[in-house]
Amino acid sequence: MQISKYNASGNDFIIIQAIENSKFLSLDRSALAVKLCDRFSGVGADGLIIIKGSKGGSDFAWEFYNSDGSVAAMCGNGSRAAALYAYKNQICNNICSFETGAGIITAKIGNDMVEVSLSEPKKLSEPFNEMGLEWSFYDTGVPHLVSFVEDLGEFDLEIARAMRKKYNANVNYAKFDGQRLFVRTFERGVENETNACGTGMAAAFFTGFERFGLGDKVEVIPKSKEILSLRFDGVRIHFGGRVSHIFDTAIY
Repeated sequence: MQISKYNASGNDFIIIQAIENSKFLSLDRSALAVKLCDRFSGVGADGLIIIKGSKGGSDFAWEFYNSDGSVAAMCGNGSRAAALYAYKNQICNNICSFETGAGIITAKIGNDMVEVSLSEPKKLSEPFNEMGLEWSFYDTGVPHLVSFVEDLGEFDLEIARAMRKKYNANVNYAKFDGQRLFVRTFERGVENETNACGTGMAAAFFTGFERFGLGDKVEVIPKSKEILSLRFDGVRIHFGGRVSHIFDTAIY
């Protein structure tokens, strides 16, 4: 089995191409994700991406599995990694589209910089207060709770775990310093803080845009310290940054 590993903004992914090997789709991909993503006995990754043939006219389709084997409809950084993989493996051109559980995602690729257009953001509730913080709740491909704070050092894993469990959502703390937006994210499926989360950064950006006067374009910095560019065109959030191809290998 040929696998590739890609990194986008500190999120790492194992990618497997199943277009030419349909027999692979008969395997238990959730169990495979758990095995491969394990950082001690496997390859190590935040998630597993399966590239499949499209049934709807896009360049390809995907399946996304978190490191615990659960399925996610969308992953922002994973979508950028998948787009670069498909381009490098001649599955698509530098402008492409692909099918996800959150809908059709479009991507533009140039010099390992990838910008994707995420699905239209949806407000899941009015802002509310809980556990001493004010929360906004949006779906930017998957559900995200966002709390703007004065100090990102306030990030509390126990609060994040409790809110994730209660609302079945990812949990984000965000801070805007007047120029850049800083975000820390607890991701469901990984069940811990990760170095970055694309849909989490998008949710924090959109919260700031709708509620706190952020402009329609901003640089966002996750825990990995990489700089991402997010912009809102009135319908969709566009999310861009560098993607790294780490290695290819065969496993048995």
